[in-house]
Amino acid sequence: MLTHSGLLAGKVVVVSGVGPALGRSIALQSAASGAKVVLAARTPERLESVAREIRDRGGIALAVPTNLTDVDSIASLAETTVAEFGAVHCLVNNAFVQPAQVPLLDADVASIQSGIDINLLAALNVTREFAPALIESHGSVVMVTSMVLRNQLPGFGAYRIMKSGLLAMARSLSIDLGPKGVRVNSVAPGYIWADSVKNMFEKKAAAAGVDPKAIYDEIAAGTDLRRLPEPDDIANAVVFLLSDSARAIAGQCLDVNCGHTHH
Repeated sequence: MLTHSGLLAGKVVVVSGVGPALGRSIALQSAASGAKVVLAARTPERLESVAREIRDRGGIALAVPTNLTDVDSIASLAETTVAEFGAVHCLVNNAFVQPAQVPLLDADVASIQSGIDINLLAALNVTREFAPALIESHGSVVMVTSMVLRNQLPGFGAYRIMKSGLLAMARSLSIDLGPKGVRVNSVAPGYIWADSVKNMFEKKAAAAGVDPKAIYDEIAAGTDLRRLPEPDDIANAVVFLLSDSARAIAGQCLDVNCGHTHH
């Protein structure tokens, strides 16, 4: 059974971009906090798997397969959600793709445009569709950005542009929607200790001829807490920002990286 913290009790939370790591954790933690959760992404099987997890733990979940680069599909997501639950209180824009890690001047322009479509414009279009319902409920929006906003890692130029744009969008939407009662904030995760980062560290370790733990320890040594955040760590921050406990927080970005960067 889910253990309800009550932070999101009675609320309907839409999570766009439900993947196997952070998106799943945001959905599960939202449900554990008392919310009814709407799951949106392209892959039906993944959505149903997460929805089944929530239901098996006593929660309520609705899976809505959605092409987040298609405005008609996004409109259908909004219509389906309102028809099912009658209201929307919270929206999390988590959909992303990470472009190739190459110097920005060498990056493929078509790949950058494709990344902008999902990392930036999808979040704008989803928020636009849900804005009427969010205004009615005096709701909350959280954008998931990235630690690349703060660091100087080479090869992340295209991704940095996209996530910086998402941060600017969140701040602009806060200016536009705040007077209408809707809070818009962001979280910026660091390395998330989940499969994609684990696989990356394993490849680095193999290339260097060392144990993957050595790579982890080297990266973690650059954080204040000497560890890397896990999906639930970021999800818990998202739930807080969505909740009424953050009712006076708007237009802000909360870094969740175990102290890997400061700002």
